Amino acid sequence: MIQKLITENHIVVFNNHKIRRIFHENAWWFVVTDVVTTLIDSVDVTQYLKKMRSRDNELSKAWGQLVVPLLVETTGGAQKLNCANTEGLFRIIQSIPSLKAEPFKRWLAKVGYERVQEIEDPELASERAREIYKAKGYDDAWIEKRVRGMQIRGELTEEWRKRHVGSAKEYAILTAEISKATFGITPTEYKKLKGLERENLRDHMTDLELIFTMLGEASTTEITRTDDAHGFEENRSASRAGGEVAGNARKDLENRTRKKVTTSQNYLDLTQKQIKEEQ
Repeated sequence: MIQKLITENHIVVFNNHKIRRIFHENAWWFVVTDVVTTLIDSVDVTQYLKKMRSRDNELSKAWGQLVVPLLVETTGGAQKLNCANTEGLFRIIQSIPSLKAEPFKRWLAKVGYERVQEIEDPELASERAREIYKAKGYDDAWIEKRVRGMQIRGELTEEWRKRHVGSAKEYAILTAEISKATFGITPTEYKKLKGLERENLRDHMTDLELIFTMLGEASTTEITRTDDAHGFEENRSASRAGGEVAGNARKDLENRTRKKVTTSQNYLDLTQKQIKEEQ
C-alpha cells in the first residue's frame, strides 16, 4: 500500500522537541529517532538504538513487527524513516532508562486519544492546528489561509496516490514542478532564500505566498482530474500546468504592483516589525 507523505501539521512537540508522525492504518505512527532523542542525552541516536537492541534481545527480535519504514518529509526531501505506533513506542521506551519515560508515556497516551477524537470529528484536527499557530503569534487571517492550504495539499496528494504516483522521489519532483512554475524556484531554493533549514517553508510564507501556493496546488488537482492523468509523467505535466496558472497570476500581480511576491522574510518577522513601527 502506498503511504501518504507526512504533512505540515503532522508534527507534535514534547518538552520542546519536535516529533514527526504519519497516519497509517488508522493510527498515528511516530518517527522512532525523534522519540528516542527526547528521552536520552546521547547525540548519536542511531548508535544508541543499536546498543539498546544489542542489550535487549527480545526487543531486537520484535523490531521488525514494532517498526515500519514510512515516507516522511525531511530537509533532503521525502524519505522512508522507521516509525512505530503507540504500542510499539511503549515497548521501545521500556528499554530506555530515562526519568522522562513516564511523562512521555502520559503525553503519548493523550496524543493517541486526540487522534481518536479527530477521526470521530475531523474538524478537531483543524481546530488544534489553529490553536498551535495562534500560540506562536500568527493572526487569524493567516491561520485560516494556512489551514485551508493544508486541506488543498491533502486533496492533491490523495489524487496523486489514486493515480499511481507512489515513490517519495516522485512526490518531491511533482511538488517542485508546481513551485518552480508558480514562483520560479523550487521548495529547496525557496528555503535557502528564507534562510531555513529544518523549518517548514509554508509556516514562514506571507499571505500572498500562501495564496499562490494554494492556487498552484488547487489548479493542479483540477487539471489532474480534467485530464485524467495517470502515472508519473502525466501527473508531472499536470503539475507544471497547474503551477503555470498560479505563476501567470503572480506575474500579473507583480507587473501591476511592481512588487515581488516572493520574499526572503517570513510572516512573523514582517508582522512583528509592523507592530513595532505602529507603536
